[in-house]
This record gives sequence, structure tokens and C-alpha cells, in this order.
Amino acid sequence: MKTYKIACIPGDGIGKEVVPAGQTVLQTLAKASNSFAFEFENFGWGGDWYRTHGEMMPQNGLDALRHKDAILFGSAGDPDIPDHITLWGLRLKICQGFDQYANVRPTRILPGIDGPLKKCKTEDLNWVIVRENSVGEYSGVGGRVHQGHPTEAATDVCMMTRAGVERIMRFAFKLAESRPRKLLTVVTKSMHSAMPW
Repeated sequence: MKTYKIACIPGDGIGKEVVPAGQTVLQTLAKASNSFAFEFENFGWGGDWYRTHGEMMPQNGLDALRHKDAILFGSAGDPDIPDHITLWGLRLKICQGFDQYANVRPTRILPGIDGPLKKCKTEDLNWVIVRENSVGEYSGVGGRVHQGHPTEAATDVCMMTRAGVERIMRFAFKLAESRPRKLLTVVTKSMHSAMPW
């Protein structure tokens, strides 16, 4: 029987509810299958960790995650901690540290679930949303100058690279080819259709 080692990082806010619920669902699936199992290790990184240690995760945090099969991540964000600290200190540190460039989000209506789309049947909605995770808004270009002075200014640059755009498009096309309805729609706030390449 294969045992999958899963790092669990609830993070902040709703993540503290979602991740334990996700662990319960995964354990139920494993019991029903009887062909695989999960071994969870919980990491208390996030806003509470920051308040105690002055950082969102330990400096060697990536080493603790490196040999896991997957990471079950809840959320990053705390109303008392600036977004650039919560995002760059945890979520993006992990994404960029492991080059997790593809954010894959299956979207379905499951049988027996009373979903918000009242007229949508289970066979009507079976999408996979693929979002780029390493360039664009996540490139980390920008900052503040003249802080605390009347001339203070801030920039946030959306940096697109040919390599970043190409690899996420190839990933999405390959995924679309593997699905029953081979349909791909490209919609994004940052990868405009007027890309020069």
C-alpha cells in the first residue's frame, strides 16, 4: 500500500477550518479505497507563527517540505499583518522555492451537493482552472521609495516572461488534450492577448 506524505499548512483565516476538513475527506477516501494511505504532518506557519517568531515560516522551512509528496495549503493573510509579509513570507516563498508555477484548480459540481448554480447539473460543470504562479503579479518587482515623506511612492510591476507564459500555456494545453472535452479558454488579468511572442 502506498503511503503519501502530506505537509499540512493551514495558515490563516479559513485555512484553519479547510485544511482539517480536507484531511478528514482524504482519510475517508483512503479508507474506502484500501489501496493507499496518507501520513499528515502539520506545520503551524502563518500569522500566529509570525507574531511569535517574527517570520511567516522558519528559514529552513523549505527543507522540511522538500521530501513530502504534496502540500495541503490553506490560506495566507492576516488582518493585522501587511499583505506583502504574509504573501511573500509564506505562500510565495514556497511557490518560488519549489518552482510551483502551475496552480491547478479542478471545478466541479458533485452529486448530491446543493450548489449555488441552481440550474447546473453535475455533468454541466467540469472545469480545470490553471493559473500561473510565478510571474505576473507574483514576480515581486516593485516597492516603495521615500517612505514616510510627502513624496513617498509605490510601484507594483506585473512582470511577464516568455518562459513563464510559454510553460503555463503548454501545461494548460496538455491538460486540455487529456480531458474528454478538449476545450481551452485563455482568460487572465495579466497575460494580455497582445503578447509580442
